[in-house]
Amino acid sequence: MSTFEFGNNTGEIAGEVTRGARAVVVLPDIKQRGGGLGSDAESRLEEGQGLARAIGIEVVDAFILPIRAVRPATLFGEGQVERIGVACNQSDAELVIVDGSLSAIQQRNLEEKLKRKVIDRTGLILEIFGERAATAEGRLQVELAHLDYQAGRLVRSWTHLERQRGGFGFLGGPGETQIEADRRQIRGRMARLRKELEQVRRTRGLHRERRQRAPWPVIALVGYTNAGKSTLFNRLTGADVMAEDLLFATLDPTMRAIRLSGVEKAILSDTVGFISELPTQLVAAFRATLEEVTAADVIVHVRDVSNPATADQKAEVEQILADLDVIGEGGSKIPIVEAWNKWDLLTAEEKAMRRDLIAARIAEVPVVPISALTGAGVDALLEQLGQMLTGGAQILEFTIPLSDGQRIAWLHAHGDIQEEAEAETAGGDPALRIKVRLTQRELGRFTAL
Repeated sequence: MSTFEFGNNTGEIAGEVTRGARAVVVLPDIKQRGGGLGSDAESRLEEGQGLARAIGIEVVDAFILPIRAVRPATLFGEGQVERIGVACNQSDAELVIVDGSLSAIQQRNLEEKLKRKVIDRTGLILEIFGERAATAEGRLQVELAHLDYQAGRLVRSWTHLERQRGGFGFLGGPGETQIEADRRQIRGRMARLRKELEQVRRTRGLHRERRQRAPWPVIALVGYTNAGKSTLFNRLTGADVMAEDLLFATLDPTMRAIRLSGVEKAILSDTVGFISELPTQLVAAFRATLEEVTAADVIVHVRDVSNPATADQKAEVEQILADLDVIGEGGSKIPIVEAWNKWDLLTAEEKAMRRDLIAARIAEVPVVPISALTGAGVDALLEQLGQMLTGGAQILEFTIPLSDGQRIAWLHAHGDIQEEAEAETAGGDPALRIKVRLTQRELGRFTAL
């Protein structure tokens, strides 16, 4: 059984929350200045419950609270806070999850009023990432993000941080407060983590350069969390990456080799899933991992088309790709193909409607309907990827001395040999005349040998 502590922010609401903890999920729908979630509120509430279940929390109640005016002290109005308290008492909940952003003061005040542990969306996602990170790099990234988040939680109103430490020797003054000492320790630890992650980034960069010198193209899977990326990755590679109906089932990037039509070998990369309002601390901490996307030859955007919020999820993914400078004002800088996953879950009428959409968007990115679970449409996706990677290929002819075994072996390993015959060089040395089909990328790598 996993046990994890959601911080000890006030000294009054202490203790730990374990798997199986009973929780009430509250979604604040802020309607100031014409805003609000509108028709997306229900799907967002369901996502919040999914986040809680992803870490083993039992959701005993969940509801939306419209907010006309944000209260700086508690976010919610007095009557709404009372409603949350009643819901907790009726369902015997020990945890309140606010599916939004809370300031440190708001979190503290809500805990005092409700007499229960309170966490917000960012804290919950950080806990999920902390439990799921499997590699040393993933743990470093999560710890850095967690410390960055906790640094903002150190508010002077916390009674357990108001103690002062006296000076030493002849040093005058009252010394530093406990909160200042804690902040200094956090800053020091964050600095060390950033150095370690910078080394990881350099190492990853070297690996990326090595792959770029090799002839193998890289295909990156991206998508909203729980869209089916890992299931598709397993289907294509035969790997056993964790793939469950959970948000953030996998975090650490995984790479495997696959074969495509016209491509001797390609590298498939599975990346962390995206989500709406992904904490900025996590985007920054996982940038080294997400950089794998920026170096890809083709991006496969896996979409869950059975989800009513699929259009909003697409927008969230594209926004993060824009933040990574993959998508600019002129469109994507890397070819993208959309894999419309969970096609088997649609009704016949829904499939017909989406086929009409595919036919109407010929000028945009290619779309391939698939079911990663059953394998339907996967062959068509592989064919599409092969065409995208070999697009612009041309048949070239080279006369290579037999003594240059490296170049001959390279063409045999990575080109599509059309014809081969004995020949001689201009100097009369024995050679091979090779007619081969190469893409511009492969030609550049061949000439660099």
